[in-house]
Amino acid sequence: MEIKKFFIPEIIFGRVALKYAALCAKRLGGEKPMVVSDPGLREAGWVSRLFDVLAAEGLPWCYYEDVVSNPRDNQVARGALFYAEHHADVIIALGGGSPMDAAKGIAIVASNGGSMHDYEGANRIHRPLPIMVFLPSTAGSGSDISQFAIITDTRRLLKMTIASRTLVPNISIIDPVLLTTKPHHLVLAAAVDALAHAVESYVSIIASPFTEVQSLEAIEIIATNLPRAAQEPSLPVLESLSIASTAAGMAFSNASLGADHALAHSLGGMFDVLHGDVHSVLLPAVMRFNAERVLAKTAHIGKILTGKTWKNDRKAALAGIECLEELFESLGMKTRLRDLVPDSSHLPTVCRMAAHDACLLTNPRPATWEDLLAICEEAW
Repeated sequence: MEIKKFFIPEIIFGRVALKYAALCAKRLGGEKPMVVSDPGLREAGWVSRLFDVLAAEGLPWCYYEDVVSNPRDNQVARGALFYAEHHADVIIALGGGSPMDAAKGIAIVASNGGSMHDYEGANRIHRPLPIMVFLPSTAGSGSDISQFAIITDTRRLLKMTIASRTLVPNISIIDPVLLTTKPHHLVLAAAVDALAHAVESYVSIIASPFTEVQSLEAIEIIATNLPRAAQEPSLPVLESLSIASTAAGMAFSNASLGADHALAHSLGGMFDVLHGDVHSVLLPAVMRFNAERVLAKTAHIGKILTGKTWKNDRKAALAGIECLEELFESLGMKTRLRDLVPDSSHLPTVCRMAAHDACLLTNPRPATWEDLLAICEEAW
C-alpha cells in the first residue's frame, strides 16, 4: 500500500459548543481575536452571542463583516489591513463557507504579505498563519476542516483555489444549534454541497481507506436526513447533517474533489451563483461521465442511495444517479443549468476556466474543456 496522510483539525462537536470559543482561543495563546462573520449571522444573533462568550473570558475583540457569498480578493485585502491595524493575534471565523474562506485568506495575507493572487495553487504559503478557530454555521462547506480556501478573483471573474495544510484551522467548533436559524433553502443547499464532497472524494484518484470510510458515512447520513430536513429541520436532523458534513470535510480535505467542483468554482466566479445550487444541477451529469472509470464505487453509491441490491454494478450505478436526480427534484432544488446561467454562449468560457481548476486533477476520468462542455450541455 502506498503511504497516505490524513490531516484534520482538533474538533469540538456538540450542542452549545460555541461556549468554548474563547477558551480555545486562549489555550492556543490568543489575546486579541479578530472575529470574521457576515451580516446574516449578526442579524440572527450569533455574533453577539460570540461576543458575550469572549467578554466572559476577558478577551477584547475586533469585528470584521465585509464578506459576501463567494468572498472577493479585495475583501480579503481589506481584512488583512484590519487585522494588522487592530493588532489581532487570532482569527475566529463564524459562518458558512464564505466567512471561513475569507478568514483563511485574511490569515494568509496578514502573515505572508502580498495579495491572494500570490498564493493561488498548491503549497505556496511559506510562513505560519495566525491561530484560527472556526465555528461553522452551515452543514456543508467543510471549510472548518479542509486544507482549501476558495476566493473570487474580481478581475478575472474566477474562483481561485488555494491549497495548503496550513489552511486547516487549529480548532473547529461544530455547534449544530447554529443551523436552527438558517433559512430552509440554505440548509438544503449546504447539505447537497456536503453530498458532492462525499461523492467526489470517494471516487477521487487519491482516495484512501481513511477517506473512503468518511465519504461513505457522509453519503449514507445525508441520503437519510436530507428528505427529513426538507420536511422539518429538527435539531436531531441538523445534528446528523453536521456529522455528515464533518465526515465529508475530512474526506475531501485529504482526497480532494473532481469535475463537479471544478465547474462549480468557474460558475461561481463568473456568475456569482450560490455554490450549493450548482451541485444539484451538475453532480448527476458528472457522475455519469465518470461512471465507467469507477463503476464499482459508483455502484456502491447507488446501493446506498436506492437502498436496493442490483443485478450488476452498471445497473446499480445508473439507478443511484437517477435516484439522486429524483431526490433533487422532490426537494424543489434547481436541476437545470439554464436556471443558473442566463446564456449558454458563456459555457465554453466557463469550461475553459474549469479545465485549469485544481479539483480536476483528481477527477477519476481525465477531462478536457470540451468534455466539461458536454457535461454542461447535458445539464442545460
